[in-house]
Amino acid sequence: MEQHYDVLIVGGSAAGLSAALTLGRAMRRVAVIDAGEPRNRFAPHMHAVLGNEGAEPGALLRKGREEAAAYGVTFVAGTALAVDADDRTVTVATDQGDVTARALIVATGLTDELPSVPGLVEHWGTAVLHCPYCHGWEVRGRRIGVLGGSPMSTHQAQLVRQWTDQLTFFTAGDDLDPEMRQRLRARGVEVIDTPVSAVLSDDGRFAGVRLDDGQEIALDALFAAPTPRPHDEFLAGLDLERADSPVGSFISVDPTGQTSHRRIWAAGNVVNPGANVPISIAAGVTAGAVANMALVTEDFDDAVAGRTDRAEDTTPEKYWEGRYANNHRVWSGRVNPTTADVVAALGPGEALDLGCGEGGDAVWLAEHGWQVTAVDISSTAVTRGADGARQRGVGDRITWIAHDLASWQPEGSFDLVTASFFHSTVELPRTQILQRAAAHIRPGGHLLLVSHVFENEDDIPPWAWRRDPDADVPQQEPALLTPAEEVAELALDPSHWEVVIEEIRRREAVGPDGQTAKVKDGVVLLRRMT
Repeated sequence: MEQHYDVLIVGGSAAGLSAALTLGRAMRRVAVIDAGEPRNRFAPHMHAVLGNEGAEPGALLRKGREEAAAYGVTFVAGTALAVDADDRTVTVATDQGDVTARALIVATGLTDELPSVPGLVEHWGTAVLHCPYCHGWEVRGRRIGVLGGSPMSTHQAQLVRQWTDQLTFFTAGDDLDPEMRQRLRARGVEVIDTPVSAVLSDDGRFAGVRLDDGQEIALDALFAAPTPRPHDEFLAGLDLERADSPVGSFISVDPTGQTSHRRIWAAGNVVNPGANVPISIAAGVTAGAVANMALVTEDFDDAVAGRTDRAEDTTPEKYWEGRYANNHRVWSGRVNPTTADVVAALGPGEALDLGCGEGGDAVWLAEHGWQVTAVDISSTAVTRGADGARQRGVGDRITWIAHDLASWQPEGSFDLVTASFFHSTVELPRTQILQRAAAHIRPGGHLLLVSHVFENEDDIPPWAWRRDPDADVPQQEPALLTPAEEVAELALDPSHWEVVIEEIRRREAVGPDGQTAKVKDGVVLLRRMT
């Protein structure tokens, strides 16, 4: 995990992912720290979620992660342990190390603490329920109980009556206000004062409840009002303002989600226990947009004041993103001819395109039957590549990832890893990236490197790189290795790898302004044997 971001989001469920997507599209450097325990993981389906009615909760999160990752959002499995914040930065201590950011969005949700009734937990989310808007339709007209004992229980009983006329309210032995007792009975709700001692099961299925006096009540579902415990203990050192409610104490936020600290927002169930998925999505979008605007304002304030001391302004990501974002198109969008010529002799499979840029090679691979993962440090470049893939009808064959390859870890395995002109004028651990990717190539798969070779001045085309005197990032002439030097630099075990191609090829190239020149491509094709 990198050490500095524009915004750090703790929590990767509906609110956190919505904030991440919003900020990624705003071209912010964003990381999501996620412990992987969303509140609704116990429920098999979501309801009242427009466009996703009845969908499995995990499917929404998987899709959301894919969408956010396409805009350069980083995801790290981990847990936040503590937070320290000052007027300029927020530092989050995690079990993966310390990370700093200019802003923090807390979307850690909560834990539903159920009454201590034996058997209740085993049916939580399936037959033991809490939200009639989420589950009422599925149990409509059936025998339903509402378990008392919470300040919200009588409210819940009145609400659930909308879905059934076979409703029993268990007071949990508490004194029920006579007026409320009369109110419930007026709508045909049976009121039982004997406490519930256990939940009944029949071959693993919920069957009803047993009372303290031994009586058994057959039910099809039971609503309970758990005590919400927000996951905000890692913020304790900040002394943020809190708000008390009938169901507990929560961090106090304004309508945009901002806390009492100017750099910290909170969204979703961690501050609103009654928020369902759509409400959490909206809260995350709002927090992300407002956090971005706060940083936009700060960027302008800093520029006016002449402050340029932020470390993230001189990162390789900042350089490359600026290069793409400040130009309509950097490359032609066409596949490199040498790459196409070599790959044409290989059977299609799964490919990884390192430093994909605006996607010329990735789209060509997809058009020729490959399933492609395309990675580049610039979110603008990746977005252009994805747009081009959709226009050419292969959008579903390419997974686009905007990420710094210096820290990106490949997942799964590939039949081909390709890196065409994978050079950089700013810091790039090129060899380590290639070695890391090579470790994910399947036996029989290939590693293809196509590189510039400048053996003399005549080999340098007129559009070749020149040092940018105005760039904030320290620049260097990219290391251009011959094929033999490439093989030696990679140092792959010859007992597992064989050299298929190691040569220099000449071709005519067309530059950005239509200029033509004879260039030399260094070609290395290695095959993994075992």
